[in-house]
Amino acid sequence: MVRRSVTQEQSAEQSAVGEITSWASGYLRRHPIASLETVGGQCILAMQAIRYLILDICTGRFPFREFVRQATFMAKTAYVPTVAVALPISATMSIQFGLLAGQVGASSLAGAASGLAVIRQAAPLVTALLLAAAVGSAICADLGARTIREEIDAMEVMGVSALRMLVVPRLAAAVVVAMALTGLSCFVGFLAGYLFNVYVQNGTPGSFLATFSSFARVGDMYLAMVKAAVFGVIVAIVSCEKGLSTKGGPGGVANSVNAAVVASIVILMLVNAGFTELYTLLFPRTTL
Repeated sequence: MVRRSVTQEQSAEQSAVGEITSWASGYLRRHPIASLETVGGQCILAMQAIRYLILDICTGRFPFREFVRQATFMAKTAYVPTVAVALPISATMSIQFGLLAGQVGASSLAGAASGLAVIRQAAPLVTALLLAAAVGSAICADLGARTIREEIDAMEVMGVSALRMLVVPRLAAAVVVAMALTGLSCFVGFLAGYLFNVYVQNGTPGSFLATFSSFARVGDMYLAMVKAAVFGVIVAIVSCEKGLSTKGGPGGVANSVNAAVVASIVILMLVNAGFTELYTLLFPRTTL
Protein backbone atom coordinates (compact mmCIF):
# COMPACT_ATOMS: atom_id res chain seq x y z
CA MET A 1 0.00 0.00 0.00
CA VAL A 2 2.81 2.39 0.90
CA ARG A 3 4.63 1.72 -2.37
CA ARG A 4 1.41 2.22 -4.34
CA SER A 5 0.72 5.59 -2.71
CA VAL A 6 4.29 6.76 -3.34
CA THR A 7 4.02 5.73 -6.97
CA GLN A 8 0.72 7.60 -7.35
CA GLU A 9 2.25 10.76 -5.84
CA GLN A 10 5.24 10.56 -8.17
CA SER A 11 3.02 10.08 -11.21
CA ALA A 12 0.85 13.02 -10.12
CA GLU A 13 3.93 15.23 -9.73
CA GLN A 14 5.23 14.15 -13.13
CA SER A 15 1.86 14.86 -14.76
CA ALA A 16 1.71 18.32 -13.12
CA VAL A 17 5.25 19.11 -14.25
CA GLY A 18 4.39 17.87 -17.74
CA GLU A 19 1.29 20.08 -17.89
CA ILE A 20 3.24 23.14 -16.76
CA THR A 21 6.00 22.43 -19.28
CA SER A 22 3.47 21.91 -22.06
CA TRP A 23 1.65 25.14 -21.19
CA ALA A 24 4.91 27.14 -21.05
CA SER A 25 6.14 25.82 -24.38
CA GLY A 26 2.74 26.45 -25.97
CA TYR A 27 2.70 29.97 -24.52
CA LEU A 28 6.12 30.73 -25.96
CA ARG A 29 5.08 29.34 -29.35
CA ARG A 30 1.76 31.17 -29.49
CA HIS A 31 2.69 34.65 -28.34
CA PRO A 32 5.61 35.43 -30.67
CA ILE A 33 3.45 34.32 -33.58
CA ALA A 34 0.50 36.41 -32.34
CA SER A 35 2.80 39.39 -31.83
CA LEU A 36 4.18 39.13 -35.36
CA GLU A 37 0.65 38.84 -36.77
CA THR A 38 -0.45 41.93 -34.82
CA VAL A 39 2.56 44.00 -35.89
CA GLY A 40 2.13 42.87 -39.49
CA GLY A 41 -1.53 43.79 -39.47
CA GLN A 42 -0.75 47.21 -38.04
CA CYS A 43 1.93 47.86 -40.66
CA ILE A 44 -0.44 46.85 -43.47
CA LEU A 45 -3.20 49.04 -42.02
CA ALA A 46 -0.79 51.98 -41.74
CA MET A 47 0.39 51.66 -45.35
CA GLN A 48 -3.16 51.37 -46.68
CA ALA A 49 -4.41 54.28 -44.57
CA ILE A 50 -1.56 56.58 -45.62
CA ARG A 51 -2.04 55.60 -49.26
CA TYR A 52 -5.78 56.28 -49.13
CA LEU A 53 -5.15 59.53 -47.24
CA ILE A 54 -2.89 60.88 -49.99
CA LEU A 55 -5.15 59.54 -52.75
CA ASP A 56 -8.36 60.94 -51.25
CA ILE A 57 -6.81 64.38 -50.66
CA CYS A 58 -5.57 64.52 -54.25
CA THR A 59 -8.90 63.35 -55.72
CA GLY A 60 -11.12 65.41 -53.43
CA ARG A 61 -12.78 62.40 -51.77
CA PHE A 62 -11.34 63.02 -48.32
CA PRO A 63 -14.14 63.02 -45.65
CA PHE A 64 -13.34 66.52 -44.40
CA ARG A 65 -16.41 66.77 -42.16
CA GLU A 66 -15.51 63.58 -40.29
CA PHE A 67 -11.92 64.80 -40.04
CA VAL A 68 -13.02 68.07 -38.43
CA ARG A 69 -15.35 66.23 -36.06
CA GLN A 70 -12.63 63.82 -34.96
CA ALA A 71 -10.00 66.55 -34.62
CA THR A 72 -12.35 68.62 -32.47
CA PHE A 73 -13.12 65.64 -30.27
CA MET A 74 -9.43 64.76 -29.87
CA ALA A 75 -8.41 68.32 -29.06
CA LYS A 76 -11.20 68.76 -26.51
CA THR A 77 -10.34 65.44 -24.90
CA ALA A 78 -6.57 65.84 -24.68
CA TYR A 79 -5.63 69.51 -24.33
CA VAL A 80 -6.51 69.91 -20.65
CA PRO A 81 -4.69 66.71 -19.51
CA THR A 82 -1.71 67.64 -21.70
CA VAL A 83 -1.34 71.07 -20.10
CA ALA A 84 -1.95 69.62 -16.63
CA VAL A 85 0.81 67.04 -17.10
CA ALA A 86 3.25 69.33 -18.95
CA LEU A 87 3.29 71.91 -16.14
CA PRO A 88 4.55 69.69 -13.28
CA ILE A 89 6.92 67.72 -15.49
CA SER A 90 8.53 70.89 -16.85
CA ALA A 91 8.72 72.43 -13.37
CA THR A 92 10.34 69.28 -12.01
CA MET A 93 12.88 69.20 -14.83
CA SER A 94 13.69 72.88 -14.26
CA ILE A 95 14.23 72.28 -10.55
CA GLN A 96 16.49 69.27 -11.13
CA PHE A 97 18.54 70.95 -13.85
CA GLY A 98 18.87 74.07 -11.72
CA LEU A 99 20.14 72.08 -8.73
CA LEU A 100 22.56 70.10 -10.87
CA ALA A 101 23.85 73.21 -12.61
CA GLY A 102 24.35 74.91 -9.25
CA GLN A 103 26.35 71.96 -7.93
CA VAL A 104 28.80 72.09 -10.83
CA GLY A 105 28.99 75.89 -10.88
CA ALA A 106 27.09 76.37 -14.16
CA SER A 107 23.84 77.93 -13.00
CA SER A 108 23.66 80.05 -16.13
CA LEU A 109 23.14 76.91 -18.26
CA ALA A 110 19.94 75.92 -16.48
CA GLY A 111 17.82 77.68 -19.11
CA ALA A 112 19.44 75.89 -22.01
CA ALA A 113 19.26 72.48 -20.36
CA SER A 114 15.65 72.65 -19.19
CA GLY A 115 14.39 74.34 -22.36
CA LEU A 116 16.05 71.85 -24.68
CA ALA A 117 14.84 68.92 -22.59
CA VAL A 118 11.26 70.19 -22.77
CA ILE A 119 11.30 70.77 -26.54
CA ARG A 120 13.21 67.62 -27.49
CA GLN A 121 11.77 65.06 -25.11
CA ALA A 122 9.11 66.15 -22.64
CA ALA A 123 6.66 67.97 -24.94
CA PRO A 124 6.24 65.37 -27.72
CA LEU A 125 6.36 62.43 -25.33
CA VAL A 126 3.83 63.88 -22.87
CA THR A 127 1.50 64.71 -25.76
CA ALA A 128 1.83 61.22 -27.21
CA LEU A 129 1.19 59.49 -23.89
CA LEU A 130 -1.90 61.60 -23.24
CA LEU A 131 -3.13 60.94 -26.77
CA ALA A 132 -2.66 57.21 -26.26
CA ALA A 133 -4.44 57.24 -22.90
CA ALA A 134 -7.31 59.62 -23.65
CA VAL A 135 -7.78 59.64 -27.43
CA GLY A 136 -6.51 56.18 -28.33
CA SER A 137 -8.78 54.49 -25.82
CA ALA A 138 -11.79 56.42 -27.17
CA ILE A 139 -10.97 55.50 -30.78
CA CYS A 140 -10.53 51.83 -29.90
CA ALA A 141 -13.75 51.73 -27.89
CA ASP A 142 -15.73 53.39 -30.69
CA LEU A 143 -14.46 51.09 -33.44
CA GLY A 144 -14.64 48.06 -31.16
CA ALA A 145 -18.29 48.73 -30.38
CA ARG A 146 -19.02 49.16 -34.09
CA THR A 147 -17.22 45.88 -34.81
CA ILE A 148 -19.14 43.76 -32.30
CA ARG A 149 -22.42 45.30 -33.52
CA GLU A 150 -21.36 44.22 -37.04
CA GLU A 151 -21.56 47.76 -38.36
CA ILE A 152 -18.16 47.38 -40.01
CA ASP A 153 -19.29 44.25 -41.84
CA ALA A 154 -22.48 46.01 -42.91
CA MET A 155 -20.47 48.91 -44.35
CA GLU A 156 -18.26 46.53 -46.32
CA VAL A 157 -21.32 44.66 -47.64
CA MET A 158 -22.83 47.96 -48.86
CA GLY A 159 -19.58 48.79 -50.66
CA VAL A 160 -18.45 51.47 -48.20
CA SER A 161 -14.81 51.18 -47.21
CA ALA A 162 -14.50 51.30 -43.43
CA LEU A 163 -10.82 52.06 -43.85
CA ARG A 164 -11.45 55.19 -45.90
CA MET A 165 -14.46 56.39 -43.93
CA LEU A 166 -13.35 55.61 -40.37
CA VAL A 167 -9.60 55.06 -40.19
CA VAL A 168 -8.27 57.68 -42.60
CA PRO A 169 -9.96 60.74 -41.03
CA ARG A 170 -8.94 59.59 -37.55
CA LEU A 171 -5.36 59.16 -38.73
CA ALA A 172 -5.23 62.66 -40.21
CA ALA A 173 -6.90 64.15 -37.13
CA ALA A 174 -4.47 62.40 -34.78
CA VAL A 175 -1.46 63.77 -36.68
CA VAL A 176 -2.78 67.35 -36.75
CA VAL A 177 -3.86 67.33 -33.10
CA ALA A 178 -0.59 65.73 -31.97
CA MET A 179 1.45 68.44 -33.67
CA ALA A 180 -0.77 71.22 -32.31
CA LEU A 181 -0.70 69.87 -28.76
CA THR A 182 3.07 69.40 -28.96
CA GLY A 183 3.45 73.08 -29.82
CA LEU A 184 1.19 73.99 -26.91
CA SER A 185 3.11 71.68 -24.59
CA CYS A 186 6.43 73.23 -25.68
CA PHE A 187 5.16 76.71 -24.84
CA VAL A 188 3.63 75.70 -21.52
CA GLY A 189 6.68 73.65 -20.54
CA PHE A 190 9.16 76.38 -21.41
CA LEU A 191 7.07 78.97 -19.56
CA ALA A 192 6.82 76.76 -16.48
CA GLY A 193 10.58 76.17 -16.50
CA TYR A 194 11.25 79.89 -16.87
CA LEU A 195 8.92 80.85 -14.02
CA PHE A 196 10.36 78.24 -11.65
CA ASN A 197 13.94 79.14 -12.50
CA VAL A 198 13.37 82.88 -12.06
CA TYR A 199 10.94 83.05 -9.15
CA VAL A 200 11.69 79.86 -7.20
CA GLN A 201 15.41 79.29 -7.81
CA ASN A 202 16.32 83.00 -7.99
CA GLY A 203 17.70 82.74 -11.50
CA THR A 204 18.27 85.64 -13.86
CA PRO A 205 15.69 86.08 -16.67
CA GLY A 206 18.29 87.35 -19.11
CA SER A 207 20.66 84.47 -18.44
CA PHE A 208 17.87 81.91 -18.83
CA LEU A 209 16.78 83.27 -22.20
CA ALA A 210 20.33 83.97 -23.42
CA THR A 211 21.61 80.47 -22.76
CA PHE A 212 18.54 78.90 -24.31
CA SER A 213 18.78 81.01 -27.47
CA SER A 214 22.51 80.24 -27.71
CA PHE A 215 22.16 76.46 -27.69
CA ALA A 216 18.67 75.89 -29.15
CA ARG A 217 18.32 75.28 -32.87
CA VAL A 218 15.41 75.33 -35.28
CA GLY A 219 16.12 71.65 -35.83
CA ASP A 220 15.07 70.95 -32.25
CA MET A 221 11.57 72.21 -33.01
CA TYR A 222 11.55 70.30 -36.29
CA LEU A 223 12.48 67.17 -34.35
CA ALA A 224 9.61 67.75 -31.93
CA MET A 225 7.12 68.21 -34.78
CA VAL A 226 8.34 65.12 -36.64
CA LYS A 227 8.10 63.13 -33.43
CA ALA A 228 4.58 64.42 -32.86
CA ALA A 229 3.45 63.43 -36.36
CA VAL A 230 4.93 59.94 -36.07
CA PHE A 231 3.48 59.51 -32.58
CA GLY A 232 0.06 60.55 -33.86
CA VAL A 233 0.26 57.94 -36.61
CA ILE A 234 1.26 55.26 -34.10
CA VAL A 235 -1.58 56.05 -31.70
CA ALA A 236 -4.18 56.18 -34.46
CA ILE A 237 -3.06 52.99 -36.23
CA VAL A 238 -2.67 50.89 -33.07
CA SER A 239 -6.04 52.05 -31.69
CA CYS A 240 -7.87 51.50 -34.98
CA GLU A 241 -6.31 48.06 -35.52
CA LYS A 242 -7.23 46.93 -32.02
CA GLY A 243 -10.76 48.29 -32.41
CA LEU A 244 -11.36 46.68 -35.80
CA SER A 245 -10.06 43.30 -34.57
CA THR A 246 -12.24 43.24 -31.44
CA LYS A 247 -13.90 39.92 -30.62
CA GLY A 248 -15.92 38.56 -27.73
CA GLY A 249 -18.67 41.08 -27.10
CA PRO A 250 -18.49 43.96 -24.60
CA GLY A 251 -15.74 42.23 -22.66
CA GLY A 252 -13.68 42.08 -25.83
CA VAL A 253 -14.03 45.86 -26.24
CA ALA A 254 -12.53 46.38 -22.77
CA ASN A 255 -9.68 44.01 -23.56
CA SER A 256 -9.00 45.78 -26.86
CA VAL A 257 -8.91 49.19 -25.19
CA ASN A 258 -6.46 47.93 -22.57
CA ALA A 259 -4.26 46.30 -25.22
CA ALA A 260 -4.35 49.43 -27.41
CA VAL A 261 -3.20 51.75 -24.61
CA VAL A 262 -0.43 49.42 -23.42
CA ALA A 263 0.84 48.66 -26.94
CA SER A 264 0.79 52.35 -27.91
CA ILE A 265 2.82 53.40 -24.88
CA VAL A 266 5.41 50.65 -25.39
CA ILE A 267 5.83 51.47 -29.09
CA LEU A 268 6.00 55.20 -28.35
CA MET A 269 8.82 54.68 -25.86
CA LEU A 270 10.81 52.55 -28.29
CA VAL A 271 10.31 54.94 -31.20
CA ASN A 272 11.22 57.94 -29.02
CA ALA A 273 14.49 56.27 -28.02
CA GLY A 274 15.23 55.53 -31.67
CA PHE A 275 14.50 59.10 -32.72
CA THR A 276 16.72 60.50 -29.98
CA GLU A 277 19.65 58.27 -30.86
CA LEU A 278 19.26 58.87 -34.60
CA TYR A 279 19.10 62.66 -34.17
CA THR A 280 22.19 62.58 -31.95
CA LEU A 281 24.13 60.60 -34.54
CA LEU A 282 23.05 62.66 -37.54
CA PHE A 283 23.31 66.09 -35.90
CA PRO A 284 26.01 65.92 -33.24
CA ARG A 285 26.69 68.95 -31.09
CA THR A 286 30.21 70.28 -30.76
CA THR A 287 29.51 72.19 -27.53
CA LEU A 288 27.19 72.06 -24.51
